[in-house]
Amino acid sequence: MNGFHTLMYHEIVDREGYDRAKYKGIKVQQDYYDVLPEGLFCFKDEFEKQMTYLYENGYTTLTIEQVVDFYYNNKPIPEKSVLLTFDDAYKSVLLNAYPILKKYNFHAVCFVVLGWLFDKEQKYTKDYSVCMSGDELLSMNDVFEYCNHTDLLHIRKGMESALQTEDKDTIMADLSKCEDFVTTKKIFAYPFGLYKKENIEWLQEFGTLLAFTSFDGFNTKETNPLELHRNACLLQYSINDFIKMLEV
Repeated sequence: MNGFHTLMYHEIVDREGYDRAKYKGIKVQQDYYDVLPEGLFCFKDEFEKQMTYLYENGYTTLTIEQVVDFYYNNKPIPEKSVLLTFDDAYKSVLLNAYPILKKYNFHAVCFVVLGWLFDKEQKYTKDYSVCMSGDELLSMNDVFEYCNHTDLLHIRKGMESALQTEDKDTIMADLSKCEDFVTTKKIFAYPFGLYKKENIEWLQEFGTLLAFTSFDGFNTKETNPLELHRNACLLQYSINDFIKMLEV
């Protein structure tokens, strides 16, 4: 069956010296505080094993253009394909994931929260999920393309996200601001994977071609391109768990 898995990453960290008890949460430009769930971290050594497995087993790391062509231009994608995605633009991606991706000549997507990017480079620390600066982010453009993850709406409002609670005009203006920055247009990832029916309609009106959830699963021609599946590559996964995920 022609289709693909989308793999979702956030923080790629060294196993040595890792201590969740010392973790203090995110550090971003926007005046907003949150804590990244531990499951959304991935150890660098495991990440390297995962990328080595994809390389040695002949996987294609897709571009957004290939996915758009699959859904809108009736073009098949290579039989063994994955889309690699990294959310929020944390500095650990630059330090730990980027060199590995580059080594294998892999392609990846970063979903950017524009309002989180620092104007000036921040010191990397294991105690925080530190966001990159705009310049740091764009320095990876030989591997990454950059897509919309909102400007200032990646924030929690109780059990919902700001995307679910703000009015249409606010959301459209926010999307436009991030869209002006990103390199690949009309591609979106729902903050926290949360959304309501109206959000899909507004994204459609905005001209969005692909939108990514955080629900597991294999994407086929039948999958709604505005509700695409993504599999989180979790901290507790062994390489066998990773391989099993790709087989589902």
